[in-house]
Amino acid sequence: MTDLRLLRYGLASVAALAVDIGLFLLLLAAGLAAAPASALGYSLGIVTHWLISSRAVFVGRVAERGPDRTRQKALFVGSALVGLALTTAIVGAGELAGFDPRLAKILAIAVSFAATWLLRSRIVFRATG
Repeated sequence: MTDLRLLRYGLASVAALAVDIGLFLLLLAAGLAAAPASALGYSLGIVTHWLISSRAVFVGRVAERGPDRTRQKALFVGSALVGLALTTAIVGAGELAGFDPRLAKILAIAVSFAATWLLRSRIVFRATG
């Protein structure tokens, strides 16, 4: 079951990544600096990921409405902020080091994916009972 969940999480991540990268590239083309463009793209990807994760990835692990659901959403946002911080720092550092920001973004994607999967599967959507 964990393998199937990881596969669904990977697909949800691809969808969120499409939103993230699409906005990132549009903002770069519009002349916005790489780090804020990356942060904005990632932020819209967060919303996309919650919608998919809560409905298709962690089925049966989403808290009922009320305080438990609010807590879970807060933890999800917290995990996303960890990913956002990693992404922004890696892209920003890459840009400062003279790397193509798109290559830095690829590294950031891998690091952020691993970090958020661990946080979400073990903390945010952990099995209860």
